[in-house]
Amino acid sequence: MAKSDVKLLGAWPSPFVNRVQIALNLKSVDYEFLEEKFDNKSELLLKSNPVHKKVPVLIHDDKPICESLIIVQYLDEVWTSGPSILPSDPYDRATARFWAAYLDDKWFPLLRELRTTEGEEAKAEITKKLNEGSILLEAAFIKCSKGKGFFGGERIGYIDIAFGCFLGWLKAVEKIAGLKLVDEAVTPGLAAWAERFRSHEAVKGVIPETDRLVELAKIIQARLKAQSAPK
Repeated sequence: MAKSDVKLLGAWPSPFVNRVQIALNLKSVDYEFLEEKFDNKSELLLKSNPVHKKVPVLIHDDKPICESLIIVQYLDEVWTSGPSILPSDPYDRATARFWAAYLDDKWFPLLRELRTTEGEEAKAEITKKLNEGSILLEAAFIKCSKGKGFFGGERIGYIDIAFGCFLGWLKAVEKIAGLKLVDEAVTPGLAAWAERFRSHEAVKGVIPETDRLVELAKIIQARLKAQSAPK
């Protein structure tokens, strides 16, 4: 497959873009990365994703595919020669999709909220919910991994990619808030999995460095304060 046949519209800090990059690497797909600016969306992005107008967008043979989890499933179905991402068993596939939806709909929004929330009481309530979520994910890891190193068993699978793409922002929020959300004393399985995932060849160089994300978070927070300040 020629490099020009596959393009990815994305931005380096986006965990959803990182998710697709990891899947592409796992499948050994050669692709062209087209960097998007948050405050100046390209015509190609607006044309390729007119509904949501956001990254990531995968363009394969001039056909756009939007939404990160849908893109990962598409890659798994098209590039069948690479390692499978979704489980072959229908129940296991349904379970994987459930936890991926949970991460996107429930867990990550809390992480984002913690980063921007002010007030100790409000932060404590969000932290409590995140910790409860981590315990649920620990139980899911134990069940899905079946004693192996990843949610997908011996190899990285769908839940690994869905969750692992958030590890950069997880570390950044932990540093900003001065707390531990994945603690080896409470969630030893997740803590060991996170290290294992980040050191995988398909992941190396994809997840942004913690300090770089912390600096970006400070810039975003300053802009939000400036926008909400009385004029």
